[in-house]
Amino acid sequence: MSAEVPSVEPMRTRDDIRRWWDADAEVYDRVPNHALSDPVEAAAWRAALTANLPPPPARILDAGAGTGAIALLLAELGYPVTALDLSERMLERARDKAAERGLEIDFVVGPVEEPPAGPFDAVVERHVLWTTLDPQAVLRSWRAAAPGGRLLLLEGLWSAQGVVARARSLLAERLRGRRREHGGHHGGHHAAYDPHLVARLPLAAARTPRPLLRAVVGAGWVAPRIVRLRDVEWARHLAAGEPLGTLQHAPQYAIAAEDRRN
Repeated sequence: MSAEVPSVEPMRTRDDIRRWWDADAEVYDRVPNHALSDPVEAAAWRAALTANLPPPPARILDAGAGTGAIALLLAELGYPVTALDLSERMLERARDKAAERGLEIDFVVGPVEEPPAGPFDAVVERHVLWTTLDPQAVLRSWRAAAPGGRLLLLEGLWSAQGVVARARSLLAERLRGRRREHGGHHGGHHAAYDPHLVARLPLAAARTPRPLLRAVVGAGWVAPRIVRLRDVEWARHLAAGEPLGTLQHAPQYAIAAEDRRN
């Protein structure tokens, strides 16, 4: 089999991932930090985007755009945006929101490892790479789509480290469970991710940014730098209220890097 033809097993896994996110489209935006519907958190993300991207009219690819939270913010900031996602149902939500706000965004249905040709000036993703089977290959494909451009990864650490962090995480989950009993839903999603699928995802259980940084460098991006997104964390704390805001502490961070092949 040639290198260009995907093997059957990754294709099955991709289909499983697509079906899961298609189903999740029904509930995804009910959580403010998914939809970025909280104005304080939205403002914090705008600040992170403008601080780490070239100014408009730089052409941006939002890879794994989902229901369009980041793509919408980018369009509001004056960027020409292409929103790419594997899930057609997630992008349907994004299209509706863009139409409601009078924003022009180019929507493309497809896997993140097969981006449109571009060329783009920057590629942005938020909380997407953990869902991929080969993050380094995905990052390499984004580099090909943005020759001489910028990479911006907006990420978080979801696996609790240490006894205290795990205890806080368990308490937070108990509180979220009580909220679900009163009409909420499963951690902001329609269901838990299949543990057999999670086991095949290299970044799903990452406890530090190091594996992601290795993938960035391995894909040929250079000069990576990392910054903690404390304003985003603060906004989420405010939105969650107490005691959940203190307990559900997941560090948020950005990694930026360049393609300097030219």
